[in-house]
Amino acid sequence: MNFELLIAPWRSPLARALHRNRSQPHSRYFQLATVQTDGRPANRTVVFRGFLSDTNLLKIITDTRSQKFNQILHQPWAEVCWYFCVTREQFRIAGELTLIDANHPDSELQKARQVAWQDLSDNARVQFAWPHPGQPRDHQEAFSSSLSDPDTPSGNFCLLLLDPVMVDHLELRGDPQNRWCYLKDNSHTWSTTAINP
Repeated sequence: MNFELLIAPWRSPLARALHRNRSQPHSRYFQLATVQTDGRPANRTVVFRGFLSDTNLLKIITDTRSQKFNQILHQPWAEVCWYFCVTREQFRIAGELTLIDANHPDSELQKARQVAWQDLSDNARVQFAWPHPGQPRDHQEAFSSSLSDPDTPSGNFCLLLLDPVMVDHLELRGDPQNRWCYLKDNSHTWSTTAINP
């Protein structure tokens, strides 16, 4: 898989927002909206796991047994909505999702999946050994399992990459507020336009 290696112009304002909001643990969470197989929207809060190497790809993780996994197989387009309370700004990031599961053919992306697994806390890793997400509640004992190998990803662990094509950045401070639209064209070149809030 070939991803552009030029850092997009929206990365600088996003890095600044992450830095200025670093004291707020919730600044590492954003909402991810996808489309279900029946055409209805689905939205959930996920953890930002950084960027893939020197690319603009946002890293997220998921369980292949989750509804999210099947929705993405059906329709890979998604949008992130990320609000930073301290600086009062919002980033909406739209793009295409790529699932990196245990069967993905790209060896470099498999390495990235393994690193993402190793970067998780023990508490986060053990959740992939829990009973099937979304099914009727199991007995408490089913949640006490532990993983034997923190270096090897669970078979149902999946790295999810969002490849942005549009970013809408709104600063709510100011009168009037400031807003920019970043668009990626077919040649992977980004344009930046100041737009009305």
